[in-house]
Amino acid sequence: MSKGDAFENDLLRLIFNAVAIANIADNAAASPDTNFFISLHTADPGEAGDQTTNETSYTGYVRIAIIRTSAGWTVSTNQAVNASTVTFGLCTAGTPTLTHFAVGRLLSGAGKLLYSGALTAPLAVTNGISPSFAPGALVITED
Repeated sequence: MSKGDAFENDLLRLIFNAVAIANIADNAAASPDTNFFISLHTADPGEAGDQTTNETSYTGYVRIAIIRTSAGWTVSTNQAVNASTVTFGLCTAGTPTLTHFAVGRLLSGAGKLLYSGALTAPLAVTNGISPSFAPGALVITED
């Protein structure tokens, strides 16, 4: 079973840009989320995980908010990608190797994991490093 390509893009636009799918779904909840939060992980959080599963914990790390509009996410060809550079806090202690990122609903705690995926390459973080991802580096594919 799979989704049609046009619907995959519609679904990503609904989730990441808060754009309605005509006659199917809208973003008209009483108080819809305006941001999602990117987290970094030292291993795959998995489909059963939450935002804290394998989440990094270096000193200086906090999740980063990205607005649910086209200013935050670019959606095309069945993919949603970060529209601008995403830079995390400066590491002042710890030496994790980051392998995955995730998108969730909460700034902190065990929030619902919406999407997760592998980074293009593992990233070793040490003192003085601020993990940073260029526009288009965080890729979410719907297929």
